[in-house]
Amino acid sequence: MTVVDKSQLSKNGPEKSLTRGKKSTGGRNNTGRMTTRFRGAGNKRRFRLVDFRRTKDGIPAKVVSLEYDPNRSADIALIHYADGEKSYIVAPDGLKVGDVVMNGPKAELKPGNCLAIKDIPVGVDICCIELVPGSGAKLVRSAGQVATLRGKEEDYAQVKLPSGEVRLIHVNCRAMIGQVGNLDLMNTKMGKAGKKRYLGFRPHVRGVAQNPVDHPMGGGEGRSSGGGHPVSPWGKLAKGKRTRNPKKTSKKFIVERRKK
Repeated sequence: MTVVDKSQLSKNGPEKSLTRGKKSTGGRNNTGRMTTRFRGAGNKRRFRLVDFRRTKDGIPAKVVSLEYDPNRSADIALIHYADGEKSYIVAPDGLKVGDVVMNGPKAELKPGNCLAIKDIPVGVDICCIELVPGSGAKLVRSAGQVATLRGKEEDYAQVKLPSGEVRLIHVNCRAMIGQVGNLDLMNTKMGKAGKKRYLGFRPHVRGVAQNPVDHPMGGGEGRSSGGGHPVSPWGKLAKGKRTRNPKKTSKKFIVERRKK
């Protein structure tokens, strides 16, 4: 078993005013049908209200604690604004308790501060990026992820995303300076099946281990590999088949496709 050192995280519970109850779905949709296999049970969670919009400009906020969030791979930081308001933000790498963060055009270029892309110099590492101005961060939010601002042309900036894709994003969209924290998450090893069950994952059965009636790759004598190209239980090609719609409206914003 390999685990991440969480000694820097708060041992206290989350800020009660910033949490809500969260109901487990077990992989079912609103009609009760299973739409995601191998999900269910797991430890009970409370949802943390993380501020992805960061619209409180010009008011400094002190980092009170760094906390674990069971709903995402990144850690979160509890901040107290100078006017008394409390908020959760995604914790970037290098952010410590006692640091001061700020939003808006007057903010410095240091991890945790949130600015519009037009106010960020080219070449700076950014994360938690909006796709539409004011909609809240949608891109580069998971542990260890980082994007790079490559250039600006009139109303749009070129941003290189972690996948290798270069995309045009409006300069009025906001982004956080730095890299998302909890970089060592990728090196963790569960160590036992039970730990995966705590996280809400049930045993995953390989297609080749199933019967022909249950999976296209099932059946055969002995330990057969399934034969042909790997497919999903519904016959769709897996392992690299491109499924993006070529007529998708956002295609015009993609400068370079992600690496194969």
